[in-house]
Amino acid sequence: MTFETRPLPAADLAALVGSRLCHDVVSPLGAIGNGVELLEMSSSFPGLGQSAEMQLIAEAVTAALLRIGAYRVAFGTSAGDQRISLSELRRLLEGLSGQGRLKVEVEADRDLPRHEGRMVLLSLMCLETALPWGGRVMAVRTETGWRVVAECERSRQDPALWAWLDGSAPPRVPAPSEVQFPLLAEAAANAGRPLRAELDDTGAEISF
Repeated sequence: MTFETRPLPAADLAALVGSRLCHDVVSPLGAIGNGVELLEMSSSFPGLGQSAEMQLIAEAVTAALLRIGAYRVAFGTSAGDQRISLSELRRLLEGLSGQGRLKVEVEADRDLPRHEGRMVLLSLMCLETALPWGGRVMAVRTETGWRVVAECERSRQDPALWAWLDGSAPPRVPAPSEVQFPLLAEAAANAGRPLRAELDDTGAEISF
């Protein structure tokens, strides 16, 4: 008996790869984190837990785990009926906040579909590219959708990159670190959610 196989759409295949990578990286990082905790509690190494070196390692592992968790939702697969809690969304946004470089707040009153949380995370990643010197981001859930608003003293302008979101000009090919722009545009189109984006000298806004 033979079966005909059909190639997966490129977007689905990329999401599966993203999920696999995040899953496989989380396990060893979690093991490192557990090892750090054991060393901190060990009586064989008095004072080790309070050392600057150990604290640096612990903070790096925590930051990496948070960021990979955010990547798993932003770049991985999800079923249509999956949901994400508001507390989990806040935790994942914290993982993308550049270790304090960005101050992120969320205003919402209930849990949300996972694909919606994915779009919020991708939006923050887009705003992160415009705020390399830091700033404040507010993600607000309104009656009609989401507004993700960034404020800063100085932003990085790249109209050809932001054209992926607002259609104002022909978009340029993104670098690997900018893949969130076409992904957000595709996610909005697949969800039937009109996407708007604005960028100026002191901030930016993405809404859907």
